[in-house]
Amino acid sequence: MAQINPSILSADFARLADEARAVEGADWLHVDVMDNHFVPNLTLGVPIVESLARATDTPLDCHLMIEDPDRWAPQYVEAGAGSVTFHAEAAAAPVRLAREIRAKGARASMALKPATPIEPYEDLLPELDMLLIMTVEPGFGGQAFLDIMLPKIRRTRELIAKHGLELWLQVDGGVSASTIERCAEAGADVFVAGSAVYGADDPAEAVRSLRSMAERTTADAPWACAH
Repeated sequence: MAQINPSILSADFARLADEARAVEGADWLHVDVMDNHFVPNLTLGVPIVESLARATDTPLDCHLMIEDPDRWAPQYVEAGAGSVTFHAEAAAAPVRLAREIRAKGARASMALKPATPIEPYEDLLPELDMLLIMTVEPGFGGQAFLDIMLPKIRRTRELIAKHGLELWLQVDGGVSASTIERCAEAGADVFVAGSAVYGADDPAEAVRSLRSMAERTTADAPWACAH
């Protein structure tokens, strides 16, 4: 089943609790944590995640675009995140970190920037609950979708099938009504959408519409039929 995770990076930060409630039909709420070191932007941290976790019943999907996630990621589980994503490019010991996140009770996820290939991480996939393929350069919302990531999504889906894994494949960056079907056809099943949701007149309806588009495409996708 396709999952839609609205990104609060595109929400009104002065009204985060209200913005979370506006998309309560979403599968997860995507929280972008940026430290102004790993990426050139600064957003929010553990206290905001703690507050959001109290303000919404929608589980939190925290994407850590930060240096030294080995040190900081476990704190986001303790703050209430149901899924924590660290970047392969930033983690010193990704297997150990994934196991620690899982041991604390959250789903462990790893993200790859556009220029980072999936193949070197094939043997690590069984340690993860989700893999995130960035379809823009991380750091800012509202960027245009990078079509050149579609083959990487397909290769990742093939590796998941090769190893018989129940691994979610998430895409983040430029996901909208005009791109979500291409992502779903290539093999993605979890979709982060920021502007496409919070820029809509009715964010909840935007979530339902995007999910419907992804599910229709997935039903006919070769990778899903073979699953």
